Order: sequence, then C-alpha cells, then structure tokens
Amino acid sequence: MGTEGAGVRVIAGRYRLESRLGRGGMGVVWRATDELLGRQVAVKEIPLDLDETLSVEETRRQRDRTLREARAVAQLRHPHIIVVHDVVEQDERPYLVMELIDGGSLADRISRRGPVDAPEAARIGIALLSALATAHAAGVLHRDIKPANVLLGSEGDRVVLTDFGIAQVAGATTLTETGAFVGSPEYTAPERMSGARTGPESDLWSLGGLLCTILSGESPFRRDSLGGILHAVVFDEIRPPAQAAPLLPVVRGLLERDPDRRLDAARAERMLRVYLETGRTPQLPPDYTPTRQDVPGPTPAPTTTPTPPSPTVETRRSTRGVLVAGLLVAAMAGAGVSAAALLMNGDGGGGGGGVPKSSGPGVSVSATSAPGSPTSLTSAPSTPVSGTPTAGTATPSASRPSSPAPTGGTHASAPSGYRVADDPAGFSLAVPEGFTRTLQGERVFYMSPGQTFRLGIKVTDPQTGGPLAVMRRAAAKGPDTNPGYHDGRVTETTHHELPAALWEFTWNGFSTAEGPRHTYDLCWEEGGRLYDVWVSAPVGKVREAKEYFDVAVDTFVRS
Repeated sequence: MGTEGAGVRVIAGRYRLESRLGRGGMGVVWRATDELLGRQVAVKEIPLDLDETLSVEETRRQRDRTLREARAVAQLRHPHIIVVHDVVEQDERPYLVMELIDGGSLADRISRRGPVDAPEAARIGIALLSALATAHAAGVLHRDIKPANVLLGSEGDRVVLTDFGIAQVAGATTLTETGAFVGSPEYTAPERMSGARTGPESDLWSLGGLLCTILSGESPFRRDSLGGILHAVVFDEIRPPAQAAPLLPVVRGLLERDPDRRLDAARAERMLRVYLETGRTPQLPPDYTPTRQDVPGPTPAPTTTPTPPSPTVETRRSTRGVLVAGLLVAAMAGAGVSAAALLMNGDGGGGGGGVPKSSGPGVSVSATSAPGSPTSLTSAPSTPVSGTPTAGTATPSASRPSSPAPTGGTHASAPSGYRVADDPAGFSLAVPEGFTRTLQGERVFYMSPGQTFRLGIKVTDPQTGGPLAVMRRAAAKGPDTNPGYHDGRVTETTHHELPAALWEFTWNGFSTAEGPRHTYDLCWEEGGRLYDVWVSAPVGKVREAKEYFDVAVDTFVRS
C-alpha cells in the first residue's frame, strides 16, 4: 500500500508524488522524488478507477497499454526520446516512472510565447527525425506525433519525444480493437485514417503537420468540424502556412499524401541541416524516390514522381477513393482513440450546472472490421475535432469556416445510431438513440440512460458582447456554478461562418459518486437568437461524449 501524509502520496515505498504536471490521454503526470536515489522524476499515473462503469476488460486494456508504453520506450536509447526508469504497480494500478523534463511541452511553449522561427523549427525537426529513425529501426511506431507529445528542456535546448502510449511495436499484439482508430486527426496520415496501412511514413506525415503548427500556431488541417478535418487531410489542397516558406521543400515532402512518395527521415534530416548551415533548403529532385533506408524492411520499388498530372494520377485517385471510405469509418469508429481523447466534455450552458445525478452505464461502441476491409459499425464514438482546444494545442481559427448550416424549416439528418429530435423549443438536432428529453428551466437536456451523458441546449436572446463575452462571463463564474472548477478556457471560433465561442473546463461533478467531469460548450448567435449547445460526461467517457457533441453541433438546425 502507498502511504499518505499531508496530501502527499508515496508509491511503491520510494516515489513521493508532489505536484501534478499535467494530464494526458492515458493518465496524470506528477512531479515526484525518488527517495531511494534522491532524484526528481516524472510519474505517470493511470487512473483506472475514474470511471466506475469501466468493464474488467477495459480496465485490463488500460493497464496493458501502460506496460506496452514502458516496453516500447525501454527498447529505445536516444537523447531525444524520453527515458523510462521504472514501472511499478500500486493497488493494481500501474505507474510509469520517467525522467523529469522541466521545460513543459512544445504545445505549452507555442501557447505561451507563440510560434517559433524557421531555424528553431528546423532544430526541433532534426531532433525528432533522429528520434523517429531510432524508433522505426527498432520496429516502434509512435502514431501520435504532435506538439503536446514533445517536451522541451528548461533552457529550450533539449527536445524529447514522449507519450508512446499508443505506439505500435513490431511483433506485439495491438491493444486497440480490430479496425479501430487511434491518434489525433489533425496530425494523422491519410493512409492511417483508412486503416489500410500503418508504417514509419505515417509518423513522418505527422511531423510535417507538427512543423506547420509550430511555425504558424495552427495545423494546416484545422477545421470547424470533424468532417472538415477528414476532408482536409484527404482531399483539400494542402496549403502550408506562409511561415513555412524557408522549410517548404521539407514540409511538402513530409505532407505528401502518397506514403510511397513521402520524404523519408534521413533525407528530411539532411535537408534541415543544410538549411541551418546555409539558410536555404535544397529542393527535392523531380524524380525523387524515398530510399527508406532509415527503417527495417524491404525498400519500395523505384517510382517516378512527376510534378504535373500523369497516369499515376488515376492510381492516386483510386487510393483517395479507398481513403474516403476509410475516413467515414475513422470518423465513426474511434473506439481506439487515445491521445487525441484529451478532449473531455461536461455540463455547461453559458454558466455550467446541469442535472445532479450519478453516473450510469454508458453507450458501448465497437468496430468489427479487419484492417483494410469494409468496416461494420455497431456504434460511433469519434475523434477530436478542430476548433476544440486541447491541452497544448493552438486556438481555433475563424479563417476556415464550415459550410453554412441549413435554416428555416430544413430538418437535421441523423447518422446511423441517432434520431432527429424536433424539439418544441424551436430547433432540431440529431441525438443518440435511447437518449430522453428533460426540461430544466430554460435548458433542454437529452440524456443517456443513467444520465452518464448529458447533452444540453439553451436558446435565449442575444446578450451584450456576443458569444465570446457570454462565455467569458460564464467562465468567470465557473467556480461558483461547478464544484471543483479548474482548467477553464474560452476560445473565439466560428460555427457555420457565424461568430462563436468555445468554453472548456474540468470540474468535480455534483457528487463523489458522480466523479470528475469535463465540459465542452459552444455558443453562437443566429437569426436574432443566442444558441448554446454542450455535452457533459465523466472523464473516462471522452470518446463517446466527443462524438455526441460533434453530431449535435453539426446537425443543429433552428426552426
């Protein structure tokens, strides 16, 4: 058993947990002291008991995922890969003991100080490419490269790749369900979304997206809806930000949609080093073919990569067609979403609150296809969407609005597993089947059995300052309306080309039995009315909750 005293826990008789450093997709990270060796460490705690509705199998998977991460990283020795010191278990809960990196994440750095310049981006890119080359050579795919998973030393000189929680290790059994999707959509390669292929090239695509984000503050695939992100990744013209111009050949090479033509790690690293030495990034030759010498396995057959359209375009179009089907699967079958599931949702409504009920059983989800084959969906949890601020991501942009919403007598359409609710309050939207309507004052709720998930809608008159001011005022009252309110943020964004504001926060729930919850709340003005839509869920039910929110917002139509 661990010891407790003055609010401090000691794990495995030696690791004293002192302060929380942050929360990731797979657990809470603590600053700790190794009392045996007298050194500072980081301890990753996997909160298996946050959600009392987790099945024995789900709990086992979370535990195995932690051990999987430890095994994956333990294979690797590289100055830019996090060092794992120890793995211990306390009360059947695993803890991962790692080296302590004091400078915070790359996402934190961007959030606090803004984008980096091209030389700094090149330095970071070189470090990560070198780390990935080592990981790939050992048969380890990271699968979740993004700014939040890159740590910086306190002086900013050390770059460390961390969070291998969804890594894929050669010869190991995949923890996610067959056909499931894991990762963060804005940084996920097109071929991974389809489930048809996963290889080192997919990590390199993610790195290309990361370079764009740290140079400009925003991913080039950020959109206002999940569907928008998926379309952007597969179909939209890829437009690297203007700030990426000095490194454009590398960025474009990494963001090549065809994985067989994507820039390999060794060549990308060399090009970035040339830039640091000369101030100019060399162009790739028109007939460039990746050597793939930086990873084990057979070298792909040489291909020609013409710049203008050619017969190869038809092949690529066919590949895109397969990816479209895969994207629809990925959008609806996120049963394995991990790090991207940092987004958690809870009670809101421009001031929080809700119906204080204890949690009940959630909606189960599964995908039943084999990789590369058509997927049969029995339900549909989703991956995070653009426009949703996560820990350490850039704020949403209003520069890429989604298409205008239908209004005035046009009904919402319902995806599979949902029904259209024509609400007497003057709107319609798609809600999950089995959710029932409850009225609480001016708020309309659609709730799951047991009220584990609470989808809320409020329609009022416009207020002074518009949606952004409304949400900021609500956030200021957050501690008064939501017990244990913390980590609140309000972000200006758009919804169907209309000004909107997004409020996200964590709180303790209405009771100990209910447990911690998280709020995801969107507010906008339309047709002379102020609309507010939010979803509340336990922190352990983020995948389902995120999908319910996305569908509600995307299908919302005023009468």
